[in-house]
Amino acid sequence: MTEPNERLHALAKAATVHLLPAGGEDKPLWGSGFFVAPGWVLTAAHVLRQHLRADRELTFRVRGEGVDAEARLAEWLLTDPDRPVVPLDEDMALVRLLGEAEEYPHECVWLADRAVRHSGPVKVYGYYPEPPHTHARAVDADINGQEDGYGLIIKPDIDFPAGVSGGPLLDPVTGAVVGLVKSRRKQQDGGKAVAIAAMRRFGETYRAVIAAHDRWHGTEPVSESGDNWIEQQAGPAADGGAGWTPADRREALNLLAALPAPPDAPTVEILATRARSGSKWPSPTPDLRTWRDGYGLLYEGAHPLGPLTFLRYLKFVEAYARSRGEPCPALGAWIERRLRRDPRREMHAFVRDVRLPDELRPAPAERTGRIVIPYPGPGEGPTVAVLLDPVIGSQPTRFFWQIWLDGGDGTGEPELYQTDDSVHGRLPGELVQALRRPLGDLLRAKDRQDRPVPLEVALPAEYFDTAVHRWRFDDIAQLDDAGHLGARRRVVLRSLARRGDPDKLWADRWQAMTAQRRFVGWRTPQRGVVTTGRGYRDAAFDRIPVMCRPAGRGPGRTAMKLALENGHGVALWHIEGHVTRTCADDCDTLYAKAQELLGTLDSLAELPDRLRQLRQEISERRADHTWAEPLALLYDDPRRPLPAEETETLDAPL
Repeated sequence: MTEPNERLHALAKAATVHLLPAGGEDKPLWGSGFFVAPGWVLTAAHVLRQHLRADRELTFRVRGEGVDAEARLAEWLLTDPDRPVVPLDEDMALVRLLGEAEEYPHECVWLADRAVRHSGPVKVYGYYPEPPHTHARAVDADINGQEDGYGLIIKPDIDFPAGVSGGPLLDPVTGAVVGLVKSRRKQQDGGKAVAIAAMRRFGETYRAVIAAHDRWHGTEPVSESGDNWIEQQAGPAADGGAGWTPADRREALNLLAALPAPPDAPTVEILATRARSGSKWPSPTPDLRTWRDGYGLLYEGAHPLGPLTFLRYLKFVEAYARSRGEPCPALGAWIERRLRRDPRREMHAFVRDVRLPDELRPAPAERTGRIVIPYPGPGEGPTVAVLLDPVIGSQPTRFFWQIWLDGGDGTGEPELYQTDDSVHGRLPGELVQALRRPLGDLLRAKDRQDRPVPLEVALPAEYFDTAVHRWRFDDIAQLDDAGHLGARRRVVLRSLARRGDPDKLWADRWQAMTAQRRFVGWRTPQRGVVTTGRGYRDAAFDRIPVMCRPAGRGPGRTAMKLALENGHGVALWHIEGHVTRTCADDCDTLYAKAQELLGTLDSLAELPDRLRQLRQEISERRADHTWAEPLALLYDDPRRPLPAEETETLDAPL
């Protein structure tokens, strides 16, 4: 190692600790970990799982250079501690020292600000037992592969001793910790690691810890040897101001850590994109939970873009905070000081003249009552679609699922985000659990503050009575939390049979309906009237079918089939209604209430959010709206068709 790397090695070693039971000196160690902020230790979840499965409040010890303290688990990513194998993307835990952080002065690693998974050389740190003592260990290794969403594969030419799990992986080139050790390979050398970006899945805890990390490094702490982590990192020379240095990064992230967290991931993505003058980063957009995460997008490969790009991003963040009544004079003053050091004065307006994009400007003062959010048409905002395709011949019914994202900028086709990897599909009762992680993560990533992204669920018409608006992804929620999907966001159904290019009847009716400003409910099937396909085809464009019966059985199924075949893209129905031909008195109530709902519309695009508001009020115990709880909504916009089914033949050996 070169001399600077040797000094970084000493700092990383000083930040590495081992975890063991509370009590005497002879207790065996559980595994390793490392300080990421004052009083905060990051480790692998499997290091703690077997000891804390029965009692997550159990106290244990954290020991390292100059530290011997009691600690408890703060949070882990495990969703099921009883699973025999901990998944890669869940093998991470945060540990908190008991007492005040100032009681235990210690070194902290520098965490990578990019979410890109590392490839190449790393230095691995940890502890291993060799009775009667525990010893520190540092190993040179290489990352030569990836696995799952956050997994790193360690090249099989090194043998890790037991106990190193949970220790940090240091990139010797950038001087940043890029992951933690998950495991050795059974009966062979090498191993696996978890990318540091998985920390973002801790949500609010991640925000708190990473802010503490950046503030601590922002104080420019010096180790006992006189070294500072940032000063040992490679980067452009500080003289001249034409390069963005590690010291610039430290100051910028320290100032960002002092600001209120961003309201949502799209806000961060928009500002990072504007800072890059509209050019996108090549890799997928990771979870963006902090201003630091947006900062980490301002790279080409491992190399930071120029200072003006970073200063432009900081200026955007300053403008955003100021527009929300959060002035940040320290950030503004530092931007100006750093800008004056940049020799390209003719380009300084690139930073000074930034203006918030229209979509991020504060909305006018909210009027009394709830604002109705129109459903996005083409190019008017993102939507997420879940396609549920029944497995042919399966008894009972099973579904394969796909998740698609329409970015809503009108420039491209929807993108396949994730697909079902099961062999036989999922039973209806298994869908929520299977979709919880991938769909929940995507929805959170695309939600704007007070404007959750709409969710479309595409099914064959015979399964339209699936109560998707009742799904919930949170097992535990606050008592006042509107946890069901249909109360939180606009949830609509679409016909899976309409994949690909829309037919003329459907497209023409939709175009005519979007021109209407008043709508009426059309009771269907009508009592005593045999409705034909022609009746649906010739129905006035302001008429929306309303059914007091399920759409997948009996007369309701026939009515829905005729409606779809004859171009209708909007309908309301009672998923638990009667299947007999005779209506009861409460059917008249349903039609009257549905007409009241439709009478509030000024445009067709308001219907999904009007229904969502009713569902939210039901969750708030508004008894006068319970009639709407079992209502499902077809809102099938042909201008944004579902992705066509793949029909190409596959080559296969004979």
